Amino acid sequence: MKLAWLLILVAVLFLHPVSTECNDTSQTVNCQEVAKDHSSVPSNLNKDISVLYLSCNHIILDKNDKEILCQYKNLSELYLNNNSIILVSNYSFEKFLQLKILDISSNYIKTVEKAAFAGLNELQILNLQNNKITELNSDVFSGLNKLKVLNLQNNFLKDFDVKVTFNSICIKLKGNAWTCSCDLLSLQHWLNNSTVITENENKTMCPIPVALKKYHIKETNTLNCKQMGISGTTVSPFTSINTTYGTTYNYTNGSAYSVIQPIGKSWIFSMGVLAVILSTTALIMAAIKFPMWYHYLKSYNHRRLQEKEESELFEETFTPQLCMPSQTSETNEEEFTAVFEQFCPYVPEDDGFIEDKYIDP
Repeated sequence: MKLAWLLILVAVLFLHPVSTECNDTSQTVNCQEVAKDHSSVPSNLNKDISVLYLSCNHIILDKNDKEILCQYKNLSELYLNNNSIILVSNYSFEKFLQLKILDISSNYIKTVEKAAFAGLNELQILNLQNNKITELNSDVFSGLNKLKVLNLQNNFLKDFDVKVTFNSICIKLKGNAWTCSCDLLSLQHWLNNSTVITENENKTMCPIPVALKKYHIKETNTLNCKQMGISGTTVSPFTSINTTYGTTYNYTNGSAYSVIQPIGKSWIFSMGVLAVILSTTALIMAAIKFPMWYHYLKSYNHRRLQEKEESELFEETFTPQLCMPSQTSETNEEEFTAVFEQFCPYVPEDDGFIEDKYIDP
């Protein structure tokens, strides 16, 4: 019984083999449903196809992939979304002169080189959303004169200097790290052009700085940057020139309301640096002067001690003589008188009378 079931299974597999190739229907080839493990672009497809789906594979778009893609010159739609592309190098699609739709969204793209889309003169829709793009060259979209839709949503763009003008284009910019500074002026001018439509404009905010995260990127105060001449700096263009206390103004529908902008922390850093410098200087001066101060203090204490000893010696020498009793003084005086009389006999004083020996007493 088991053998019979095994034979039936083999017969089914033989009659309906599991295909690892793409579904090829006339001008459209779909490689995203049947096989999801392509690591490179298939090379055995119809060369005249116009639509190619290569989504949900592991294509990295290296040199070999680009050479294979060049075989399908009649492509009008190319879908490379949900692959493993990291870099879009120069002239990656230059052979697709009829390409109108290019979808390379949901990859790991970090870098898009300046001439990545060179030669795509007929391109109308370009999808770059859900990647890791941090910056774009100002001329990266040069030559895409027929572009109608540009999707840059959910990347890591902070600013974008656009130098290309389009007749009419819809652009999607939501979900990026737009910084409300004077670096955003070029993009703001471009978005305010009458030929540019910003999709999800109310949701395209500036997450940086935090105080301005609720502002739309088209609300930049361009006059402030022009008058102050600070284009290229990180100073917020929302700051009014006449404000002193960090107050900012947003102009919407002719009305103005103030928003308190947090004071920067650069002064804290400056004070910290100054404190470190002063502390270091004080320590150095103390280290230099300490030996001198020590010797001076030591010599001063020595002098004081010597003066004290001399004073005590003086008191011990003269105090007994000053404090002797009066009897001692009288004894010394008598001794002095006796000595004086010994050396100087007493001679009675002459009373002025002349004694006459002839006169009887």
